[in-house]
Amino acid sequence: MGMSPLIAGTHYILPDEPCYGLYELNFQSPGNKGFHRYQIILVIRGDRLAEYRQDMGLAKKYKGDQVRIPGGVKDETTGRITIVHTVAELQELAEYIRAMPLHGDVVKIHTIPTQEQED
Repeated sequence: MGMSPLIAGTHYILPDEPCYGLYELNFQSPGNKGFHRYQIILVIRGDRLAEYRQDMGLAKKYKGDQVRIPGGVKDETTGRITIVHTVAELQELAEYIRAMPLHGDVVKIHTIPTQEQED
């Protein structure tokens, strides 16, 4: 089994940066002070991924499930990934998902239309 590539951390993100994905996941907080929800944003810096994490507070204050939003699409023929969303776009979508009332099931987003698909 091969090793996973190392992803660099970053202390900042910009709204217009190409965004590989946004995730809101629950992890044990430092010092074992309970589970917190973290917003994890993977941006493209040069030709590499960089990860930004923000602590969103106690996980139990979030009624919805954890969120995973892709920022790109993969060409199954070539394996090449094309980034189609920015940090700001995915953050806006995450806010929208968090604000949605729950109807007893997980909200699943299978496709995210690009600007070209909307026109």
